[in-house]
Amino acid sequence: MSRFNSFKAFYPYYLSEHRNGQCRALHYIGSTLVIAVLLYSVLSGQWLWLWLLPLIGYGFAWLGHFIFEHNKPATFKYPLYSLLADWVMFKDFLTGQLKHKMPPR
Repeated sequence: MSRFNSFKAFYPYYLSEHRNGQCRALHYIGSTLVIAVLLYSVLSGQWLWLWLLPLIGYGFAWLGHFIFEHNKPATFKYPLYSLLADWVMFKDFLTGQLKHKMPPR
């Protein structure tokens, strides 16, 4: 059972699990590559590339958690909220709504 009743309640927790800049950078790289591969697949009609999307998206993010953040990715406990939060964090980064440096835990 989830301890979060809404995405609004979950997102601050998600950000607190992503305080390390290198971890967030790996998330952003993975998200950018997911968009690039998705666009390439759709525009070229080469649908075989789509199998790479979860590998790219989760692979970069999980490396960031295991190497830099030293915590378990939220995906393991909250898969849907975590997927949505990753894209919201990416959007917040791109639009300048996310502070570059996060306060320590």
